Amino acid sequence: MEKSLKSIATNYGLYLGALLALITVIAYAVNLELLTNMWVGIFIMVLIIIFGIISVAKVKQSQNGFATFKQAFTSYFIAVLIGLLISTLVSYLLFNFIDTEAAEVLKEKTIEQTVQMLEGFNTPNEAIAQAVEKIESQNQYSLGNIAKGVAGYLVFFSIIGLIVAAALKKNDPDAE
Repeated sequence: MEKSLKSIATNYGLYLGALLALITVIAYAVNLELLTNMWVGIFIMVLIIIFGIISVAKVKQSQNGFATFKQAFTSYFIAVLIGLLISTLVSYLLFNFIDTEAAEVLKEKTIEQTVQMLEGFNTPNEAIAQAVEKIESQNQYSLGNIAKGVAGYLVFFSIIGLIVAAALKKNDPDAE
C-alpha cells in the first residue's frame, strides 16, 4: 500500500510540476507581467491545492476508500513538494541562465506593484523607499531566496494539507 501511495502522489506531483512549469513558460513568452499578477498567483495557489486534494482522493480510491490521516497528508505533501520543486527549478533556470534580463524586468514590475500597494495603504514615503531599496538589493532568483520561498510555500501548503487530510481521512474499521 505504501508504495502505491508514494507512486500516486509522485505522479500527481509530476503532473503539477509540469503544469506549473508550463504556466511559467507561457507567461514568460506571452507577457512577463503575468508572473507578477495577483490573480495569476491566486490561480496557481488554487491549482496546487486542487492537485494535492486529487492526490489524496486517488490514494483513498486505491485503498478501497480508506486513508489514515498520515496517508492523506503524506500524499498531499509529496504531490505539492514535487510540483513546487519542478516549478522552482524551471524558474531558476529561466531567470538565472536563459534570460537574466527578464529577472530584472520582473524586479521592476514587482517594485511598481509594491509602491502602488503601499501608497494605497497610505504608507509613509520613507517606508516605501525602504521597501523599494530592499527589493532592489536582492536577487529574487538567487538560490538562497528561492530556498526561502519554497520553504515558506511548503509551510503554507502544509497547513492547508493538514486541513485537507483531516477532512478526507477515513480509517478502515477492519484494520483496527
